[in-house]
Amino acid sequence: MKIHHLKLLNFRNYEKMEVSFSPKYNIIFGNNGSGKTNLVESIYVLALTKSFRGTVDKILLMNSKDVCRIEGEVSDKYTNKYKLILKDGGKKVKINNTKVDKLSDYISKISVVLFNPDDLRFIKDSPTIRRKAINLEISQINNGYLKNLNMYNKLLKQRNSYLKTTNINANSSSEFLTILTSKLVDYGEKIYESRRKYINLLNQRIGDLYNSICGIKDLKLEYVSDFKDFDREKILKKYQDNLNRDIIMGKTSIGVHHDDIKFKLEGFNIRDYGSEGQQKNAIIAYKLTELEIFYQVRGNYPILILDDLFSELDRFKINNILNLINDDIQTFITTTEIDKINDNVLSNSKLFEVVDGYVREVNYERRI
Repeated sequence: MKIHHLKLLNFRNYEKMEVSFSPKYNIIFGNNGSGKTNLVESIYVLALTKSFRGTVDKILLMNSKDVCRIEGEVSDKYTNKYKLILKDGGKKVKINNTKVDKLSDYISKISVVLFNPDDLRFIKDSPTIRRKAINLEISQINNGYLKNLNMYNKLLKQRNSYLKTTNINANSSSEFLTILTSKLVDYGEKIYESRRKYINLLNQRIGDLYNSICGIKDLKLEYVSDFKDFDREKILKKYQDNLNRDIIMGKTSIGVHHDDIKFKLEGFNIRDYGSEGQQKNAIIAYKLTELEIFYQVRGNYPILILDDLFSELDRFKINNILNLINDDIQTFITTTEIDKINDNVLSNSKLFEVVDGYVREVNYERRI
């Protein structure tokens, strides 16, 4: 998958911008605050309709502007034109100028994998961060997953609302609650199975890639879920056993909305016992494994964005990572330190200098 052309209107600090990319490496360099990350963020937003920075949509609009637009020409098996329009009132997406009514039908059309310094949060922070990341990853390779997830969240919200208004003694056997719980379990099972299969795919490659990066092979992911070894009757009994507690708390205490993933290095949870270097290497291995899974499932590689990944890495580690990236992957690298990237990569790249929201292509000059 490649993005050949990008056009921005009123996105972040880009009032009007148009650029064509290389199908291989695209190096985007400039000073901090110039707009490098904004540029690759626009590609991410075009693909997934939301920012990786966790900001609300209106922040993406340039100051005082009412509308922002991102347009891209992207090839997979075929070349299509994608458009995302953001306004205060919401967002619209189009493919070849035809409106797509549901975002769940749009997401997965453009696949993208992002490396970002904040990715350490994936290991360090709460299970919510890990669930969100996994949901986004699976949604890009399984269109039905997002629909199942949306339905699960809708049912969960309904069940929680009902729990807050019911009474332990009078309504604990309510037929409505029984139906809600049964449907919640149905969709929970579908989500659990999708996550389980995805994590199994990750575990087939992540150990070898981690070994390639730092010489230790025994990295594995452990999937923690209330639905583990799924048995419908046992799960329903868990919900019934927890019902009085759920009514008191006003929320559902078990289910796939509590799932988690643990990174285990030689049997130990890397979040608790690993160094920051080991955690960073684990994330890099995880992201490289994502690339391989996308290829395995979809038959092509996603667009890869390396946003300021090299700021804390030495030249040897950077080149080691770049050597693990397949030549067929279109890669975007943002950096303030272009000298850290080897000549072989630079000579096969398009170079773009960013200065205060303006982008210009520059020629590569081999270092002596």
